[in-house]
Amino acid sequence: MNDKKKIETVYPLSPLQEGMLFHSAADPAAGLYFEQTSYTLEGRLDVERFRRAWECVIERHAILRTAFNKAGTAQVVFKRASAPWTCLDWRELMESQRASELQAYLARDRAEGFDVTNAPLLRFTLIRLTDTSYKFVVSYHHVLLDGWSYVRVLNEVTTFYEALGRDAELHLPEPRPYRDYIKWLKQQDQTQSEAFWRGRLSGIAEPTSLADAFTGGAPGGKLCEIECIIDSDATGLTELTRRAQITLNTLVQGGWGLLLSRYVGRPDVVFGATVSGRPPALAGVEQMIGLFINTLPVRVQVGAGVSVTSWLRQLQREAADAYAYQHARLTDVHAWSEVAAGRALFDTLVVFENYPAGGATGAVSGGEA
Repeated sequence: MNDKKKIETVYPLSPLQEGMLFHSAADPAAGLYFEQTSYTLEGRLDVERFRRAWECVIERHAILRTAFNKAGTAQVVFKRASAPWTCLDWRELMESQRASELQAYLARDRAEGFDVTNAPLLRFTLIRLTDTSYKFVVSYHHVLLDGWSYVRVLNEVTTFYEALGRDAELHLPEPRPYRDYIKWLKQQDQTQSEAFWRGRLSGIAEPTSLADAFTGGAPGGKLCEIECIIDSDATGLTELTRRAQITLNTLVQGGWGLLLSRYVGRPDVVFGATVSGRPPALAGVEQMIGLFINTLPVRVQVGAGVSVTSWLRQLQREAADAYAYQHARLTDVHAWSEVAAGRALFDTLVVFENYPAGGATGAVSGGEA
């Protein structure tokens, strides 16, 4: 990182990038924000062309050639960055052996992690399973990309892969760099954000603790993971949102707010939610690649004498009002609230993801998280 001739530009971090790097440095062995996705690729894959397609996308987007200084105060974009590729051939292994080998390999890959001072913070592994079947593993640090950006990257890889196969010259619009978003952040009026969030959280003096509702505030308890798959069409959720003229995200947040209200015994609750963080005022932001998401509080007030539809529509209006201030730093929002320093602003978090995730590389037949 000391060779200035190799550096394209240097600029500050976004608030969420700062937080991710802080927590990663505090516990390097935990693998926080290490993202790993594997795909099954079916068909006659041109490996060299596939690799070149990825190289074209890395060359195209500065954020994919980015590292961070040791102090975690600046991101450094390199003029060139070559992502590590590992190619393995497991065709001689039995299917059961391949499954166990894959799990072991993924574990080793996660344990390796990333040195955030060395670009690029992504790497690839292509494992040949049969003559026409591959497992493709993409690993990257979350500090570079959010989910929406990652899908855009995969789509661009598809575009380059197909163009290279036709020996066609590809002319894509010049992408707006992530540093433009950082510049936009620096230009925002903090007084407006402060006024909004102080008003939105007025009267909230403590977090809504679901854990305390179950344990009575006593320490301890067990953690577990529960997966529940709901078909939105089969359950009528899609029709419900259409009739109420709300988004599915609003329905999910309303449901979670009702659940919290019931268990904590209060009509006024707060929980966290992950937002896209892409400001509509920034031209071309939907096509930009980088980390835009943010986590902010959502306040839900459950009142009597109002229909569910009217209540959900009000929640959606409140979310729309907050949209212009979704870039606010969570630590600032906490400071603007009435919750004492040292206490969490919220105890639970809702993450609603809605972006196309399938068929993103042309040769991909399915994806696994």
